[in-house]
Amino acid sequence: MSELLVTDFLERARRHHPRRAIVGYDDGAEVVRYDYGAYAARVSRLAGALRALGVRPGDRVASLSWNHHRHLELYAAVPLAGAVLHTLNLRLSAEEIAYIAGHADDRLILADPDLVGLLDGVHPELGVIDTGDAYEALVAAGPELTEPPPRSEHDLAVLCYTSGTTGRPKGVGYTHRGLVLHTFAACLADGHAISARDTVLHVVPLFHANGWGVPFAATMAGAAQVLPGPHPTVAQIADIIARERVTYVGMVPTVAVDLLDHVRTHGGDLSSLRALVLGGSTPPLDLVRGLDKLGVPVFQGWGMTEISPMATFTRPPAPIEDAEERYRDTRTQGRLLPGLRWRIVDDAGHELPWDGTAVGELHVRGPWVATSYYLGEAPDRFDDGWLRTGDVATIDGQGRLHVVDRTKDLIKSGGEWISSVALEQALLADPDVADAAVVAVPHHRWQERPLAVAVLRPGAGATGAELLARLEERVPRWWLPEEVLVVDALPRTSVGKTDKRRLRSRYAGRT
Repeated sequence: MSELLVTDFLERARRHHPRRAIVGYDDGAEVVRYDYGAYAARVSRLAGALRALGVRPGDRVASLSWNHHRHLELYAAVPLAGAVLHTLNLRLSAEEIAYIAGHADDRLILADPDLVGLLDGVHPELGVIDTGDAYEALVAAGPELTEPPPRSEHDLAVLCYTSGTTGRPKGVGYTHRGLVLHTFAACLADGHAISARDTVLHVVPLFHANGWGVPFAATMAGAAQVLPGPHPTVAQIADIIARERVTYVGMVPTVAVDLLDHVRTHGGDLSSLRALVLGGSTPPLDLVRGLDKLGVPVFQGWGMTEISPMATFTRPPAPIEDAEERYRDTRTQGRLLPGLRWRIVDDAGHELPWDGTAVGELHVRGPWVATSYYLGEAPDRFDDGWLRTGDVATIDGQGRLHVVDRTKDLIKSGGEWISSVALEQALLADPDVADAAVVAVPHHRWQERPLAVAVLRPGAGATGAELLARLEERVPRWWLPEEVLVVDALPRTSVGKTDKRRLRSRYAGRT
């Protein structure tokens, strides 16, 4: 019986879509343009070079790179060599990278020249190779490798680490089989719907949970792929979308807010987009409404590193004519993709009904869902094949997921629970608020109380007291934060999410 291997994606792209383009940008300027035929040739020589260096089946080969064409080549070349691609998060500190690379026992690391300094504490057995001239020398030297060494579909193809918002980062290994099935789901009409007719722009970092799995999906489908290079600005993203006639792009809501503001202020042509996919946090209503009014179809996906990472998508089963209802649907976390199962459970482990009211912890299982962490850490996160996500959620009668909060972010005040996410959404409904976060702070009487931190929109002048007074109209009185602090920016984690751990530490003394 044929094995399900991600290495088959390259062969399919080479044979069926050899002329489809792969384009690389740097600082807004095109730096490379080639096709899947040339891509496959470079990948096969790079895989052969890795084998010649001593890389063997099962070895971890790490990347520390921005979104450029060489990083995309590593996505195919490392599995072709029989090894496991380990994408290191370049936004972590050198100490954190050293821990993760050591924990994964990386044998070889390929790093961008401007990032090599982050590896001062890392000494892999086969060394560190920069992705500039040294990389090109490897590709030129070959030798060409067209057939991978024998591998099982149950072997690991990729290794990613969680962002470590609670404790040390933990490794999540993705098998060939799991990634192939995840990729099929990404190409479904009820998922990302990526096809050979698409031009995909990779804004989501390739080191972040497989770039949401989109690099594999685009390669398997034969879609054109565009890599924007290091830290592209929203002006450059808008220009690339227009120049390349991009049809699909994914990003976190904070980037999308800046993109929308840029297009409103300076203009831009987003008409080629058939899908702008948001993930990482619930998008503000004004963002969904604003993009829709520009004619940009907006979707939301939900997932986790532990789910490879995609689990849901907000594509309704029938068109929704009423615009406001459509916006509300987009702001749910969507419906479960085929191949997965889920349940919500109470504290005693009893399954709860899908009525949009019952609230419990979300559990997920399926062929691309982790059943353990790399090296068996934190076994309590797994229960008889179920991943305990840590998300507190409801599922409504239409099968839509509504994430209420993270278990670690719920606020227990006087024995009653307050949702930090619901408070954040209420703050974001204020026309003066661009971004907001709510965390628990200790309280001498109520044990915990919410504290809110808000970033104002450009030109807004509201005070924290004014925002608090307006918030009183939107939430139960006992939910009201002790205060609303106005700040210039919220701290972010390495993958762009609000860093609530830093906020809790920063404001722990405000009781």
